[in-house]
This record gives sequence, structure tokens and C-alpha cells, in this order.
Amino acid sequence: MSTPRTSRRTRNGSGPTAAAVEAHALPAHPATDEPEALRLGSTDFARLMAPSTGRTQALQGFDAGYSDIVNYIVKCTHNIWEEMGMGLIETHYLHNVRVHTGDGWFLGRETVIANSVQSLSALPDDRAYAEDVVWTGNDQDGFYTSHLILSVGHHTGHSVYGPPTGRKILGSGIALCYVKENLICEEWLLHDDVGQIRQHGLDVDETVARLALNDAAKPLGNDGDLERMLGQYAPEPLPARTTPVDGFDVDDFVRRNLHEIWNRRMLNVVRETYAPDAVLHRAHGWNVYGRGEVTAFILSLLAAFPDARFSVDQLFWNADAEGSCRTSMRWSLIGTHEGYGLFGEPTGIRFRIWGLTQHRIRDGRIVEEWTFFNELALLKRLFLARQAQEQG
Repeated sequence: MSTPRTSRRTRNGSGPTAAAVEAHALPAHPATDEPEALRLGSTDFARLMAPSTGRTQALQGFDAGYSDIVNYIVKCTHNIWEEMGMGLIETHYLHNVRVHTGDGWFLGRETVIANSVQSLSALPDDRAYAEDVVWTGNDQDGFYTSHLILSVGHHTGHSVYGPPTGRKILGSGIALCYVKENLICEEWLLHDDVGQIRQHGLDVDETVARLALNDAAKPLGNDGDLERMLGQYAPEPLPARTTPVDGFDVDDFVRRNLHEIWNRRMLNVVRETYAPDAVLHRAHGWNVYGRGEVTAFILSLLAAFPDARFSVDQLFWNADAEGSCRTSMRWSLIGTHEGYGLFGEPTGIRFRIWGLTQHRIRDGRIVEEWTFFNELALLKRLFLARQAQEQG
């Protein structure tokens, strides 16, 4: 296991505020002497809700009904959204929580409650199935949890997409949370929005246009270079690790190889990074199989944003007894839409794609990956840019 990579962070009073979260240091993986938290996998739902072993992890400030951080995030999610205990948001979210979504960010738990009510009104029988939780931290510094969720419900109420259709809607997404003393202080949340539009039986282009016009958004201007490289010099590789590491270094493996692939355009590194039978789960049911399709997907995105600069904004992981590990990664890709690729003819807009990813790594290679990014926001921005070009 690698030496944890940390950033400079500070505390704010007796507990963190949303504005202080980005200044708070946590290791990239739990300490070796940390007790093992609940594992999902084949664990039955009854045990997820009421573990028989009592509290197995130090959780200062947390409600007594939680045994460890995994039990906390799975159980409170169920209690709030499936049992519809909306009032629990008051005791499980910081008053000035900062929530980042594909369409931007907002402050305050009252907005969390309002959005939750609207979502449940549209799909009142929605069931959220926890696929996995990757976590790091402790009860003194706080925890990060990356919660991979699959959901199913029926569209029997009004939603942003229109009146009830009765259709079954399958959802998927990742919720990344910073949690301390029973409170979610900051959250990054991405769903498969485009996939849901299709499942509602709607035309994606028409829906994107309607939502974009409702937002009254404007294309961003392009301000300066993206600094993928310095002037005419080629992008440099990451510096070598100066701290000796025994065994497989997860942190270095992920950061170095993704930098090589996305920023240095060394797509041959895909063969060293991904297993031959790797499976990549993308939004709206689109899966990518094997190194060839992985490479083709990367090429299509770089073709659309040829000056793109990729960065790992946060990374942590959990290891298991079988020698594999599961990572949580928050990332950004900033570029100018100047090429043909996944998103049609170039518009010239500058855009920040941000996403949440979980990897499963075994024998030094990625064998499975789940990724979501702010695709709907990008499609709306592209629509407005094209509309402005037509009118101009």
C-alpha cells in the first residue's frame, strides 16, 4: 500500500463548514490499524440496516444507531429517501452544506430537502441499491465516502422531464461525501441524466434544448491557455516518487498512468493500465469492453476537446483480502470544443467536464470501472452555443 498523498487543509472551529472542507487533510486510504468497516457485496439488506456486532468503528459525534462509516452512509440514505424521512436531512446535512451537481452547485440543506421532495414526488417507489462504498478517514478528521448506487422506480409523478408516464426508470450514479460528526458537510453528486431522458421516452435533443432554454445559460468565454503544456514544450511526465513504497502503489499507479494517457497522449499506456478483459460502465447503459474500446473512447473525447487537460482532484481507496482494491476518484477535464468527436460539430466553447469514478484494480491493472460526468450540462451548453451561432 502506498504512502498516503495529502493536501494542506485546516480546521474551522469545533467542526468543519462547507467552505472549509477543501482545506481539510485526509489520507488516501484508511490507516492499517483501522477496524474493517462493513463490506457490501453479498451482505443482505437486513444486516446492512442493523448489523449484529454493534459499533465496530470509532464514530465520535455520530448517532448511536450506526456501527461504522459504511453502515452510516447506506443506512441514512435508506432512511431519508426510501423510508421518506425527509426531516433526517436536518440532522445528517450541515446547515450550509455545499452540493456539487452536474448543473452547478448550491448551498444549504433546505435545498437538499426541496430537491429530494421533488425527486421522490416523481418516483415515489424509488429503491436505491448500494453497489459499493469506498471510504477513507476517521472520526477526528472526518470521512470521505464514495457511494455507487443503482436505483429503480416508476414515473408516477410530475418531474423536470414532464407529466407522469408510468414507465419504469433505472438510475445509476455516484455520491461522494465528506462526513464529520453525523453531518454531510460537502457532497459531489452525478447521475445518468441522459439515460433517464431516454427511459422517459423523450427525444434527447429536444429535451436538452428545452432544459437549456429554461436555464437561460450562455456559453462560456475562453480565457487563456489550459496549461497542458508550457508554450512549445511537450507535457512533462509526473516526477518520480521520492518516498520508498513497499508493494503496489495505488496512488502513483492511478495518477501517473492517467496523466500519461490523457495529458501526454500516450495511449499505448492503456495496455499497461487496463486488463485485457476490462469492463468500463458508462452512463445510460453504455459499457466499454477491453483495451481496444477503452482506447477508442479516449480518442473520441480527445478528438472533441483536442487541448483537453485532465486532473485528478481527489483519490482514495480500500483494499480487500483478495489482493484487489476499489478506488474513488473525483476528476476534471477542461478543454475547448474545437474538434469532431462524441458531441458533433465543433462549437468553440470552453467547458469543464467533471466526473466521479470508481475503479476495481487487481494484479496491478484496472479490471472494472464506473464513471459518471456532467453530460447533460455539456449538452445544454453545446445547444446554446449552436443556437447563438445560427442567430449570429
